Amino acid sequence: MSDSHTRNSQRGASLPATEATDFAALAERIRRQAAQGQSDAVAWRRHLHAHPELSFQEHQTAAYVAKALKEMGIAVQEGVADTGVVGLVEGQLPLPEGMSRDACCTALRADMDALPIREANEVPYRSQNDGVMHACGHDVHTTCLLAAARILQDLRGEFAGTVKLIFQPGEERFPGGASLMIRDGVLENPAPRSVLGQHVHPPLEAGTIGMRPGPYMAAADELYFHVKGRGGHAAHPHLLIDPVLMSSHLILQLQRVVARLARPDQPAVLSIGRVIAEGATNIVPDEARIDGTFRSFDPELRTKAHEAIRAICRGTAEAFGGQIDVDIKVGYPPLYNNEALTERIRAWAGEYLGAEKVLDLEISMGAEDFAYYSQAGEACFWRLGTGNAERGITSPIHTATFDIDESALETGAGLMAWFAVRELAEKASGSPQSRTA
Repeated sequence: MSDSHTRNSQRGASLPATEATDFAALAERIRRQAAQGQSDAVAWRRHLHAHPELSFQEHQTAAYVAKALKEMGIAVQEGVADTGVVGLVEGQLPLPEGMSRDACCTALRADMDALPIREANEVPYRSQNDGVMHACGHDVHTTCLLAAARILQDLRGEFAGTVKLIFQPGEERFPGGASLMIRDGVLENPAPRSVLGQHVHPPLEAGTIGMRPGPYMAAADELYFHVKGRGGHAAHPHLLIDPVLMSSHLILQLQRVVARLARPDQPAVLSIGRVIAEGATNIVPDEARIDGTFRSFDPELRTKAHEAIRAICRGTAEAFGGQIDVDIKVGYPPLYNNEALTERIRAWAGEYLGAEKVLDLEISMGAEDFAYYSQAGEACFWRLGTGNAERGITSPIHTATFDIDESALETGAGLMAWFAVRELAEKASGSPQSRTA
């Protein structure tokens, strides 16, 4: 996931509270509980960080999460998409007359998988699984949701409706755990009317968050090219069909996809990240392999780009007398933050943190499988500040030195709980027309 630049938000005025709830007092209670639970949150996060598991292998992590939820008295469903865990926190206040359970349900999501990176940090909670590391902060996401779950369970006498807790596997690996959990019914029984999620963001200082309404993160497709020629001695190029030369022309021609198909104001990027041609100084190989990615927001551009990529492969192969096979793996869709929901979250964040700590994000060409939730209904995905420049905690995600200012756990947990109770209050105060399943 890529970094985004920020600027201070000029929006975020508080939304009116309902007469039944003193939200200022409730916010203070959540802040207090988040602070009291910080030592446990740090312990949870350090355990998870020390025992990372790769995508769809999160068996110990899932067991750890399920055990913690059960100890809180929360109903748990295990084995969703194999290693996913779902919990339900049921509010104890009655629903408004005529309102269904589905109509007053919101979901909080955290991902649990780690990356194939060997950790370089020399800290007590360093990864004990060599070559596997929580370098994208999913240990933080899981911890914040566990801590929020405990707050919500303690507060269930203060709200009506249901909070669905989604602990998801496999965000880092296609087809994405979100799509598999949706397939297995995570958005049913009850069906949340909104899904909320957060992601660590080192460029933001701990204690702040960032968000962006509307299109936020790109669709990402993987590109795999197999360039086939006829190799031989480098001294006799006239006898060869050179796959290395063909590959170089292909890479250059692929840059036309964005340069000539995307409008100047339309975000898109095609990048090549891996080229393998295993010859030698005097040997031209028979084949080469090229891997890359295409990222975009517009579905029509995405389709046209795929067609253009295939056409460029055919034309380049024909020009050189070789063959180019291309495999385009269609990845995650674009992530779309529902505008109305995001503006509510922005306002509630201002109430909880102070408006000056709620920042605007630029559009991101990174991809996230939370996008599947955003395609299914109302969703909001924001960034949790985890950096601390004074302490040197600035390493980007997906690096061997990534770490966080752990005070962000208190912020992230409190916000998730706060957003959930505010969103349920919003749903409960909806019009009668919205009170049916």
